[in-house]
Amino acid sequence: MNEIISVSFADTLVRFFICMLVNWMIVHFLYFRKSKRRDFYFTFMIISMAIFFLVYLMMGLDRGKATMGVGLGLFGIFSIMRYRTDSMPVREMTYLFVVVCLSVVHAIAEPFGVDNAGKMVGTPLVELLIIDVITIVIIMVFERFLKVVASKLVQYDRIELIKPERREELIADLEERLGLKVIAVRVGAIDFLRDMAVLRVYYEGNDSGDVKNMLKIKNSEYASV
Repeated sequence: MNEIISVSFADTLVRFFICMLVNWMIVHFLYFRKSKRRDFYFTFMIISMAIFFLVYLMMGLDRGKATMGVGLGLFGIFSIMRYRTDSMPVREMTYLFVVVCLSVVHAIAEPFGVDNAGKMVGTPLVELLIIDVITIVIIMVFERFLKVVASKLVQYDRIELIKPERREELIADLEERLGLKVIAVRVGAIDFLRDMAVLRVYYEGNDSGDVKNMLKIKNSEYASV
């Protein structure tokens, strides 16, 4: 009996290290390379570890009688998790979803072996590795060929440039001031008394989140931006 438990737990540890390695590759080489967000780097890896062991223990040591309901329930809870102290950008939520998904998949996979009837049971490590490779390849393809478009609100003082016929001058001025590659601009509220307009600027790159764009503007002023 002790030998069976030891073999089962050894298989779990192998799947755990594979899961952590794959998630680390995704976070380090695909996510962190562009965003440089160390806080989310830490969050993704710790959540990946915690979810794996939580799902594994809640599934029970008797893997043959365990159901996928517990794992999928936890997967749904953690995949829609939001932090109340800070709103998480869409890209970060996507990577969180991926690491949660892989952690749950590796945790609920039954150890591969032969049962008493001589039948092969469980999930081979090869299948898990194929899932990991497919996930990494798809992320790499979309990160490589799709431009990440971010946006921010800007209080703009040169309202003479917001006219449609002067849109190129507006974009050039914003690029010079912001130091960003501006893709598009949407004009919101206009205040002629203060010579100010509210713009939503779309640009190539990622929202670093280090400095929040906390403008003291009424909701009615930028709701349509």
